[in-house]
Amino acid sequence: MSKRDYYDVLGIGRDANEQDIKKAYRKLAMKYHPDRNPDSKEAEEKFKEVNEAYEILSSPEKKQRYDQFGHAGVSGNGTGGFGGFGGFDGFGGFDSVFDMFDMFGGGFASSRRNRGPQKGADLQYGITITFEEAAFGTDKEIEFYRNDACNVCDGTGAKPGTSTSVCSKCNGTGEMQTVTRTPLGQMIRTSVCNQCGGEGTVIETPCNKCGGKGRIKKQRKLKVKIPAGVDTGSIISIRGEGEPGSRGGPKGDLYVTINVLPHKIFKREGYDIICEMPITFVQAALGDELEVPTLEGKVKYKMPEGTQSGTVFRLRSKGIVNPKGYGKGDQYVRVIIEVPTKLSESQKDILKKFASESGEEIHQQKKTFFNKVKDVFGV
Repeated sequence: MSKRDYYDVLGIGRDANEQDIKKAYRKLAMKYHPDRNPDSKEAEEKFKEVNEAYEILSSPEKKQRYDQFGHAGVSGNGTGGFGGFGGFDGFGGFDSVFDMFDMFGGGFASSRRNRGPQKGADLQYGITITFEEAAFGTDKEIEFYRNDACNVCDGTGAKPGTSTSVCSKCNGTGEMQTVTRTPLGQMIRTSVCNQCGGEGTVIETPCNKCGGKGRIKKQRKLKVKIPAGVDTGSIISIRGEGEPGSRGGPKGDLYVTINVLPHKIFKREGYDIICEMPITFVQAALGDELEVPTLEGKVKYKMPEGTQSGTVFRLRSKGIVNPKGYGKGDQYVRVIIEVPTKLSESQKDILKKFASESGEEIHQQKKTFFNKVKDVFGV
């Protein structure tokens, strides 16, 4: 099955910038994360596809090659980005573009595999934190499993006291070549040696603990520092905590994806927070000094008399800190007048007297409302 276009995978256009790519990736990574979709094979495949697309499009060099040559420009290893021209239609089923060059004496077959150090695979871990932890930052200890070098054979895969030997089938090259005569000349196909798996060496006596793999799965505990201001979808990169590399290559990285729980009172919009606060009719009419809850505790705010329901007050710098060092957001407080549902006869008499002294009938709607209706409907 052919691969989907990486831009289609992330749901973005080809003119997307770095921020657009990152935003789309975070959204889809959270949607298909294995922790949110346990036992879902489809979500697992989607998650892998999204990560693969982001790995290419987030790298300016890889993105440039992909934009120019498509998947073929980024699927090769050490071949300048052309190792993926698999299954050329109309060229007799060549395994790669190098087979076509070799048929005409190009001599590229021996250079198509990268035998040098290879970086290890990256890992991803999802963590859930509270609203307050996201606002102020926190330290979390996480536990995850990764493949590490076997402590018995030191990662060689060979039983201690033994060594590896040169593969007799490929003579240490890690590749096998098949020459086929065609009407146009000789066609050379290059494939990975099926005896050594492309390593060029063979383990005669495998390690008893790792079975010759050189790696074993180990549990890893790690303290992660989560900075203040993160939000759902934020990703923390930890260098060198991924899978070990091959042939002396460096370890991959660990990406910690953040999920923030909702708060009972506050809602977040960017780096600002919003809350609704109930007040009484008397407080709204006469004004009052309110005790307003914030993330840093209660603060006093003098509310003027005649405040209308739905009025929004602003508390400067009571929001979320910007992790990039651009200050803090604000807190916005929307006051809502609560109308009492049960009144005593005495309270009803007081309200009737208030309405009478205001020159209002109990069921009268304000004239200003009818004026607005007239402006809108012309009646």
